[in-house]
Amino acid sequence: MLHIINKSPFQTSSLQSALNLAQAGDAVILIEDGVYAATAGSAVESLVMEAAGKIKFHVLKPDADARGLTDRLLQGMSTVDYGGFVDLVAEHRTSNSWL
Repeated sequence: MLHIINKSPFQTSSLQSALNLAQAGDAVILIEDGVYAATAGSAVESLVMEAAGKIKFHVLKPDADARGLTDRLLQGMSTVDYGGFVDLVAEHRTSNSWL
């Protein structure tokens, strides 16, 4: 499953809910304000890094760039462009947008 997170982890519990349900082999893409979850030194860094042991994280690069976060992304975060986002959706049998 591809979990799509578009809200900041500091506004909603979407990220936490998605990670609670995520299974090994799932992927998460952080888009829009969701990219804040992938920043080094954030309050959710340990949560994301722990989950990264079983699921793959992706960050939509144009959204990280727009927020000035590209240089602050956690190590191991895969950045993708819009085409890469489409590829992730096509690659996973199901996807869920967490609002």
